[in-house]
Amino acid sequence: MQHINSLIEHLGYIGIIVLLVGGIVGFPIPDEVLLTYVGFNVYQGNLNFILSLLSAFLGAAGGISLSYYIGYKFGLPLLKKFGPKFHITEYKINLTKNLFRKIGPTILFIDYFIPGVRHLAAYMAAINNYPFRKFVIYAYSGAFIWTFTFITLGRKLGENWGQVEMYVTKYSLYLIFFFLLLFTFYYLWKKKFKKVSFGTKH
Repeated sequence: MQHINSLIEHLGYIGIIVLLVGGIVGFPIPDEVLLTYVGFNVYQGNLNFILSLLSAFLGAAGGISLSYYIGYKFGLPLLKKFGPKFHITEYKINLTKNLFRKIGPTILFIDYFIPGVRHLAAYMAAINNYPFRKFVIYAYSGAFIWTFTFITLGRKLGENWGQVEMYVTKYSLYLIFFFLLLFTFYYLWKKKFKKVSFGTKH
C-alpha cells in the first residue's frame, strides 16, 4: 500500500490510471483497496472527485481493452503459460471461460466485482471472438459502475476507508457464490424465455 500511496502522491491522476491498467491486466494490485483509497483522498481534499472518477474509469477501461488485445493477439496458450505467475490458475481460466460462453455480456458488465474473474473476462472475450464493439459497451459500462462504487465508498467512509480491504477479503467467496447463483437464474430464465418465444412463433 505504501508504493501505491507514493505513486498517487507523486503522479496524481496519472498514477491512478497506471495502477488500474496494471491491476486489470493481472498485476498483483488490490484494485478495490486502491479505488477506496482514492475515495479517501477525495474525502481529505487531496483529489477532485470528478477527475478521480475519470482517471479510474480510463485506467479500468484501458486495462480491460489491453487484456482484450493480448487475448486476441496471443490467445489461450499465453494465458496458461504466464497466468500462474499472476495468480491466474487453470481453475479460474476454466470457470471464466464457461461463464463467458453462457452469459458473455453479463460477465463483462459485472466481472469487476468478482475477484479473479475481472482479470480474465476480456481475455475470454477475445479468445471467443466476441465483437469488440459489443465488448466496449458492456465492459466500459461495468468499469464506470465499479470505479464509481468504490471511490464513492471511500469518500463516504472517510477515515474508516481501510475497512473495505477486510470486507473484500472476508466476503469475496460469498460474493462469487452470489453472482454464480444470479448467473444460474438468469441463464435458466433466458433459456425458458427462448423456448416460450419459439413455441409462440410456431
